[in-house]
Amino acid sequence: MAKILVVAETKDGKIKKPALELLSQARKLSLPADAVLLGEGVRGEADQAAGHGAAKVYVCDSPLLAKFSAQNFLPPLAEAVTQSAATQVWFPVSEASNALAPALAAKLKTGFVGGVTQLDMDGEEPVLTRPTMATKVLQKLRFLKPGVRVISFRSGTFDLQAAQPTPAQVVALAAPAGDARVVVKEIVQESKGEVDLGEAAMVVSVGRGVKGPEGVEAVRPLAAALGAGFGASRAVVDSGWMPHNAQVGQTGRVVAPDVYVSIGISGAIQHMAGMSSSKLIVAVNKDPDAPIFSIADYGIVADLFKVVPVLVEEIKKIKG
Repeated sequence: MAKILVVAETKDGKIKKPALELLSQARKLSLPADAVLLGEGVRGEADQAAGHGAAKVYVCDSPLLAKFSAQNFLPPLAEAVTQSAATQVWFPVSEASNALAPALAAKLKTGFVGGVTQLDMDGEEPVLTRPTMATKVLQKLRFLKPGVRVISFRSGTFDLQAAQPTPAQVVALAAPAGDARVVVKEIVQESKGEVDLGEAAMVVSVGRGVKGPEGVEAVRPLAAALGAGFGASRAVVDSGWMPHNAQVGQTGRVVAPDVYVSIGISGAIQHMAGMSSSKLIVAVNKDPDAPIFSIADYGIVADLFKVVPVLVEEIKKIKG
């Protein structure tokens, strides 16, 4: 039978939601699964992983892992793969996994498939679907050669199931020796105190229609009122109105929240490639022919500067 190892990424010592979605899916498919926690101060999250289906939780808790570095994370991860006898290693798509997953595949001399949005099982073998060419084509992929299957999944691909309180069976991993060739001294966050786009249940994004930094700030209260992540189209980022880590699209973040609210975004195919998997899409644009309306569940054809204040006011009323 297939055996899954989920790489449970953490932020501020807490497991990120996309990793818990992967554990939930393994449990839903009745696939035996373990998890691996890498970082500093992450030992306390082992029960969380176990509650979502991890039979064993491999933990490497070390100051050397306080800041992400693929060189330092790779040795304990590879050891977890060996000890767990995993046939598949599942990552949530993230900046870290974009570096770590291919490095693991190279070390294991196997293949890697990234950005998967659908998983089917053919016996013990995964059949993977992912969008490509700006979502114009869906690839269906299989691994042809024997070996561990290394896969990353977009956030929101699977539903998060409720935890079942379970004490973790923890297996300690040896700390890495440290790679003197690369030393990560500092990680600078471009924005603080905002909901992470990859974990947000709701996302509000702005496009060129906001007309400038003042327009961005005019929409920000909507994201705050909803408790949503705040994103942007590439045009907004290229204009310097919002930081690069806020970009949603083919060359930015790929998100699949429960609700995606598009404000002043026309809907270029590159942007839609990054959010079209959202469960519910609401679009506000004054152009009735804007492409975004072709995928929106609800559309408002109106001036965003008139619509947004009304939405904020009504949301605040609902929340009391």
